[in-house]
Amino acid sequence: MRKRTTAFLAVLFASIFSIAAVSEAQNMDKNRTLNTKQQSIISISAFTAKGDMKKLKAALHEGLDAGLTVNEIKEILVQLYAYTGFPRSLNGIGAFMDVMEERRKKGIKDDIGKEANPLPANKSSIELGTEVQTRLAGRPVTGAIFTFVPAIDQFLKGHLFGDIFGRDNLDFQSREIATISALASMNGVNSQLQAHFNIGLNTGLTEQQMRSLILVLNAKVSKKEADSANDILSKVLNSKADSEPTAPLVTTSKNSQTLSIIRSGSLSSIKGPVEYFTGSAHIEPLFQAHDPSRTSGSRITLEPGAREAWHTHPFGQILIVTTGSGWVQQWGGPIEEIRQGDIIWIPPGKKHWHGASAMNSITYIAIQEQLDGKVVEWMEKVSDDQYCR
Repeated sequence: MRKRTTAFLAVLFASIFSIAAVSEAQNMDKNRTLNTKQQSIISISAFTAKGDMKKLKAALHEGLDAGLTVNEIKEILVQLYAYTGFPRSLNGIGAFMDVMEERRKKGIKDDIGKEANPLPANKSSIELGTEVQTRLAGRPVTGAIFTFVPAIDQFLKGHLFGDIFGRDNLDFQSREIATISALASMNGVNSQLQAHFNIGLNTGLTEQQMRSLILVLNAKVSKKEADSANDILSKVLNSKADSEPTAPLVTTSKNSQTLSIIRSGSLSSIKGPVEYFTGSAHIEPLFQAHDPSRTSGSRITLEPGAREAWHTHPFGQILIVTTGSGWVQQWGGPIEEIRQGDIIWIPPGKKHWHGASAMNSITYIAIQEQLDGKVVEWMEKVSDDQYCR
């Protein structure tokens, strides 16, 4: 019964998302999604905040490959010291120095980018910072905390919003993506995260871009932290909806009991993490589990020769091939060809891999259920010998 129900859902989702895919290809509004450079800022900032240097180095490589300049990444790491503290920021800068040396030895020449221009000579840092803070918050910022400790008000206005936000080699949207991603990866800072979601919206970031940010956090950093950020963003959007004549375009709160619609054009893809993918891979998270459901789905595109590492799923997985052709193999079994229109059932706990063929790309929708918040157990990569066998 469980298999028949899951298979029915798979066919239903396939029909829905094949239509959505066509509509998305025709109507994608790039200004409503995060580009690859912005997505790279998310993982760089999150791993800096978490102090995970190994994953940060991988994220820094990906950021440079996505087109972030050296000075933009430096500025992100400087920006983060105000939110994660000097120790995390300095560690991140040290990791970036290591990455730059690795790339130099490989003969990779990265775009240095522009330096920040001097701050305006006719304004003090506090004057400039007050203007920037007011612009970002949408109103003058006051409060009991600033009356209680006036020095912190001066430091925020003069140093954070004047000296740091006032530097012009990183735009406000990028600074807010970095700040939100870092705060979402830290414990006990929900009120600050809520404030910066509001600031991010004030810079012109859309709800869809904020949702995309959370999807990247979910895919590359932590589902737990992504879920928490999603709930906070929903509170921000609901608060805005109460004070505005129109409701948000999309309602996707994790615990919402209302209808949820993900609009075509609101989704963005992320690069497959190098730890788990060989070759060029792009993941487009389609939907997350909404309590009490445990089902989530993604659309994955792999270029010729690309494949996922060996892995298992606690409750199994369904793959629906929408375009192209590729291969799938269960541990100890033969490599099987899969083509457009095929539906593949992978049993629970079975070690396997799947990917594009050597000559063709493939796109498939992957649907699976989570156990204790986890949908996959990654293992070693598929070697060239195993792939070409």
